[in-house]
Amino acid sequence: MTDNQYQIALTLVPGVGSILIRQLISYCGSAENVFRSPMARLLKVPGIGEVTARAILKPDILTEAERVSHRLEKLGAQALFYTDKRFPTRLKTLYDAPALLYFLGSGNLNAPRTIGLVGTRQATDYGRRITTEIIEALVPFGVHIISGLAYGIDIAAHRTSLANNLPTVGVMASGLDVIYPTMHQRTASEMLVLGGLLTESQPGTKPDAHLFPARNRIIAGLSDAVVVVEAAAKGGALITAEYANNYHRDVFAVPGQLNQAFSAGCNKLIRENKAQIYTSPKDLIEALNWDTSGEQVSRRNQPPPLPIDVTEDESQVLALLRRSTDMHIDELSWQSQLPMGRLASLLLSLEFRGFVRSLPGKKYAVTYT
Repeated sequence: MTDNQYQIALTLVPGVGSILIRQLISYCGSAENVFRSPMARLLKVPGIGEVTARAILKPDILTEAERVSHRLEKLGAQALFYTDKRFPTRLKTLYDAPALLYFLGSGNLNAPRTIGLVGTRQATDYGRRITTEIIEALVPFGVHIISGLAYGIDIAAHRTSLANNLPTVGVMASGLDVIYPTMHQRTASEMLVLGGLLTESQPGTKPDAHLFPARNRIIAGLSDAVVVVEAAAKGGALITAEYANNYHRDVFAVPGQLNQAFSAGCNKLIRENKAQIYTSPKDLIEALNWDTSGEQVSRRNQPPPLPIDVTEDESQVLALLRRSTDMHIDELSWQSQLPMGRLASLLLSLEFRGFVRSLPGKKYAVTYT
């Protein structure tokens, strides 16, 4: 089996989610080592009990992973594990990030500039017009448009992006071979040229209610800013906005008439200070500090200053520690994707050099400003 097949297999183990997968990789060193570890070693991993350990060691998990891998090959798709360089970096540090994504297309999942456009499935002419206005204004900035391939605002965003030769990525709540709704099949195919389709569901997965909120968190995580164009008082667009706020992304809402049902959600976001009011594309450009030089200069996305005399791995650890007052070593290992032994060695070196200090309870903090 290949490394990628072992990685796929981890996502197929019942009761093992993205957090436990990172724990297993941290303690075992690789996906293959997880499946080669004896029961006694697996039981030492925090969060792994006897039932889960037995599930990991069942041979049919690896057989199913090979089947998934073969289906991906037929589709021409990729399985991107969180340790893969092609995996979206915007997702890597999120607390509920998927451990593995399936991608079909030629787009760049680490594009310098991204905007999420979401809204009601029952879009009005007003909503579609605003969607077009936003995308056409962003053409000079080479922005990648992220949405959910659904009816209404989502598909308008994808199609307008294609019309303007902008890459666009559709995040799905189904497998890559199950386009939903089916009438968007042609648009989905056209998106593969510059953008693509992305999901955390294995091939053959049909859309189910619980998969849509999970899909929405990926849209939010991939976006530098999320714009809710039209939305009812409840719905998926508001869930996406909530995730975006939790991830410290900029959120904008397009105001609408007070008596319009599909402006109620946007007006609510603005009223509750959960979104900035959108008045023109200039609002987005100024908030993200974009210019036409081709480089993103948003202060919120720039890494904090780091000491010069550090390695790449040490820089990553220090950057993570700078984001909070302190961090537990397990959390640091999960977010940095460094094996526990390697991380412990790095922390010891950084502590000797005065860059970090150890705290009670296996926590660490930076010592410089």
